[in-house]
Amino acid sequence: MNATIFPEKKKHYPVLINEIISIITPQYGGTFIDCTFGQGGYTKRILEYPKTKVIALDRDPESIKISSTLEKKFGKRFYFKNKKFSFLEKMELDKEDINSIIFDLGYSHTQIKDMNKGLSFNSHGDLNMKMGINDFSAKDVIHKLDKNELEKVFKFFGEEKDSKKIASKIIKNREKKKIDTQELVRIIKSSKKTKYYKIHVATKIFQSLRIFVNKEISELIFGLINATKILKPGGKIVVVTFHSLEDKIVKFFFKSLSEKRSISRYMPKINEEDNLFKIINRKPIIPSNKELEENVLSRSAKLRFAIKEKNVLNFEKEILKKFNYLLEIENFSRKL
Repeated sequence: MNATIFPEKKKHYPVLINEIISIITPQYGGTFIDCTFGQGGYTKRILEYPKTKVIALDRDPESIKISSTLEKKFGKRFYFKNKKFSFLEKMELDKEDINSIIFDLGYSHTQIKDMNKGLSFNSHGDLNMKMGINDFSAKDVIHKLDKNELEKVFKFFGEEKDSKKIASKIIKNREKKKIDTQELVRIIKSSKKTKYYKIHVATKIFQSLRIFVNKEISELIFGLINATKILKPGGKIVVVTFHSLEDKIVKFFFKSLSEKRSISRYMPKINEEDNLFKIINRKPIIPSNKELEENVLSRSAKLRFAIKEKNVLNFEKEILKKFNYLLEIENFSRKL
């Protein structure tokens, strides 16, 4: 989950950066948390304003090299930890007056082209897809989950309509030989009736495996929950998503906690109505035509943000209940 870059150039290009800057207003100073540091695009732009400080996180160990350069340049104004952003609440940030917390859930072109990570269906060799701080790989998923489990991963995490057929073929083929990246692509292609697709035929299966391997569902849900807990009233949470499942979670999270209703229904003794968030834009912000021309990788990006209005207890129960079916699928990983 890292900021997106130009597909051809080496210059870093964070998606929707101008829109994000207008939302978080770093020109007035403050402390910002960049939860998906990546190659530092958002962080560098924020630090251009002299009265700012950035606390950055990233699970990918490759980000450590880039962060060390910024630590030398900005000193105490920049702090980096190689951690998942779901660990936000454990970072002892109570004394920080945080202006905004930013999540960019896309993968960079550099990560996709890294054959060792194996995120692309053009990769060769063992299935991997680990982004750092992982317990298992895509190879483990393909060879150890049963047919029903694989089908659910493909169906719910990849929205793959042929999930049942693909899962069945994987089970049959893995009994004969090891399934590597290109063998998986072959299996997926052989499971399809038509040869013509707008996107690569393996895109949805690879998306589902990446989400499962990196536990992106629980990571996003608990990242949002913990960001909300450490943020003071008036602070903002900004999220850029790249596929419908991520956007569904973020949309529900903000919408459900900004509507007038009693969040205290889990606490019968308190009957007051509370709104945790205020939403300015009901519809997501999308890239401009100019940005799309410069960076085709931004085409699926959607930006949503919310302003925290007050502290509310027990707000997370409804979120966890809503997406429990996805968390249960993610828990198939316990057998790996």
